[in-house]
Amino acid sequence: MKRWVPIAVVVFVVAMGAWAASGYNSLVGLEQGVRSAWGQVENVYQRRADLVPNLVETVKAAAAFEKDTFTAVANARAQVGQVSAAGVEKMTSDPEALAKFQQAQDGLSSALSRLLVVSERYPDLKATAGFRDLQVQLEGTENRIAVERMRFNEAAQAFNTKRQSFPTVIIAGFFGDRFKEKAYFKSQAGAETAPKVKF
Repeated sequence: MKRWVPIAVVVFVVAMGAWAASGYNSLVGLEQGVRSAWGQVENVYQRRADLVPNLVETVKAAAAFEKDTFTAVANARAQVGQVSAAGVEKMTSDPEALAKFQQAQDGLSSALSRLLVVSERYPDLKATAGFRDLQVQLEGTENRIAVERMRFNEAAQAFNTKRQSFPTVIIAGFFGDRFKEKAYFKSQAGAETAPKVKF
């Protein structure tokens, strides 16, 4: 009987080690999924940022005296660049950093909306193929942003669910901030209110 005790202890230790390694590896895999999804979010936001100068120049050519709008777009785009430099780790794990990033992107969206309203005042501009193509690309990019944000939230949810599940939560606790809970994208303030349409 006494000789089986050390064997049982060794088997128990090996089993616990395998269990801990499995939990750790699953958290690592899910975290990489979150990073990958975040990379796609940044990719589509970068696409939008790359389209903005072309759109501004096209509108500028037809509406040379709409300087306030162009300045607002340029400032919003610069703000997005500053906030985006924070890095993946900070954005995915820090709700405040993600909120600042989202606020900067919302500011750019608002400035672009004003730019498109300016374009409504210039029928010749709306008729140019270059402007129409840029507008279509921008609309497509906005759709991609929505899709990639949804995928990021799904990856964050999968990570957070696994991280909070027992017994994985014990393993995550051993590694401190290594496996912090991931933040989610949220809708813009006031998005729950339907816009008023006037004709």
